[in-house]
Amino acid sequence: MAIPPRRASFPARLSDSAGAGSVRATPVAQRQPVPPMPSGAGMDSQAVRSGMVERLRAQPGMHPQALDAMSRVPRHLFLEPGLAAQAYLDNALPIGHGQTISKPSVVARSASVMLQALGARPAKVLEIGTGCGYQAAVLACVADEVYSIERIRALHELARRNLRALRLPNLRLLFGDGMAGAPVGAPFDAVISAAAGEHAPPAWLEQLRPGGVLLAPLGQPQRLTVMRKLGAGRFESRVVEQAHFVPLKSGTL
Repeated sequence: MAIPPRRASFPARLSDSAGAGSVRATPVAQRQPVPPMPSGAGMDSQAVRSGMVERLRAQPGMHPQALDAMSRVPRHLFLEPGLAAQAYLDNALPIGHGQTISKPSVVARSASVMLQALGARPAKVLEIGTGCGYQAAVLACVADEVYSIERIRALHELARRNLRALRLPNLRLLFGDGMAGAPVGAPFDAVISAAAGEHAPPAWLEQLRPGGVLLAPLGQPQRLTVMRKLGAGRFESRVVEQAHFVPLKSGTL
């Protein structure tokens, strides 16, 4: 996997926080040696991943940069070994604690909609719901900086382990209540939620820059919705498609 070039203004590290407002960095010197990326002939091979991307390419509305990111991130690294054979099928799969890794088509669609709505590579993105870390890795390939927050401590730690080998210099992981967003990184060009709520929490909208976009499953039944911040408390929105995401919850576990 090719890694985005390091930006001088962003530390080459994964980070942890006791909450959304304070970040404790993990020094690079404390990292374990990075193993070589898998390149076998089975479900972990580049050929199998390329086949997944070609199937995604056949779907309407996929952005070339999103497809490139999907080809670069090894999804099988984010799954238990017993599920690795299903890594490049278009399935949502369990990651524990009642959560799932999203379908590849959902991840590619979310990144595509964000890129199309912004019309340019985003400087800074906030992901709500890190889960196992897969979508965060994809977003780190299409954005300059990515903050990703998770409310379940065990999943936050799982994502850190999964992502360590990729050494993404522009990705920062936070542990905290995602409904509060991440003031430490605001304002954001985009906020992407991996959990569904009736309405967008005010903190997410406040932490968008003018012209920034929120992509989230909203309402009942759920609809993947794009909201653009126009300024002065004004927003425009459109529905992308029907959706089925885990429910958005407050607090931490």
